[in-house]
Amino acid sequence: MQFSVKTNAKEVSRRIGKKGKELSASVRRALSITAQAGVGIIEDRTAKGRGFKGGFFKKYNPTYAAFRSKRGRGSTPDLQFTGKMLGSITTKANSKQAVIFFTRAAEAKKAAMNNKSRPFFGFNRKEEKQLGQVFFRNLK
Repeated sequence: MQFSVKTNAKEVSRRIGKKGKELSASVRRALSITAQAGVGIIEDRTAKGRGFKGGFFKKYNPTYAAFRSKRGRGSTPDLQFTGKMLGSITTKANSKQAVIFFTRAAEAKKAAMNNKSRPFFGFNRKEEKQLGQVFFRNLK
């Protein structure tokens, strides 16, 4: 998943007084920290059983809820049976963009299936604004 931080050019140019490699390293560091904050947002929101589009996740079907119950898990949808899927979310950043992705293909496949019925992998406008603030706080 890729996300963008919206801002105006005047603010960026005002806050950035450096050139060349220093600027590139500063932006890369800020993007990396911002992406990690994004992972935190996704994990926290998902643990509460909420999707990024708003509202709670739809309930598990009765068969799966019974299976979870037998395994000692709750019936509230939080997309965490073993924790491997959300645990495999990671980030990488360069001086132009940051990417949030899954490290293992099996977990990415699970996430894609879950995201169809319970959208969790993304950000709403409020969260994008928070990420923009994180970016600018860490831009040095």
